[in-house]
Order: sequence, then C-alpha cells, then structure tokens
Amino acid sequence: MTITVSKDVESWINAAVQSGRFTSAGEAVAEAVRLLRQREEAEEARVLEGIRRGLDDVNAGRTVSLEDFKEHVRKTHGISV
Repeated sequence: MTITVSKDVESWINAAVQSGRFTSAGEAVAEAVRLLRQREEAEEARVLEGIRRGLDDVNAGRTVSLEDFKEHVRKTHGISV
C-alpha cells in the first residue's frame, strides 16, 4: 500500500521516528489509524446510546406534542419554529 501525506505530516512522522517514538513511518501511521478508528467507534457508540435513550423515552411515554415542543423552543430560545 502506498499512502501520500502532506509535507507537514511527513515531517512530523519523520521527526517522531527519529526521536524514537516510533520505529518506522508505518508504525506511526498505524497508530494514527488506530486512534482515528477508536474515536469513530466511540462516536458511534455515543450516537447509538442517544438513540436507545430516545426510544426508551418514547416507549415509556416520555414525549411531548410537536406544538408543546414549538412553544417550549419559542419561550426558551426566542425562536419561532
């Protein structure tokens, strides 16, 4: 696999390898991908938890009508929806 990065990123990777933080550019890129994947998985889990909580609220009857919601937004935020 060939990966093209900006000169800025290349310089950072080279400096990290030269400092001993990583043993190779590939290791640095692999760590970056691991961290990105971890962040995206955490975001997905957060979104799914929000959906689950919303569905739990609906199933438990914790809802408001659209008109009540609009009135709340208008009073709370001064926004007409």
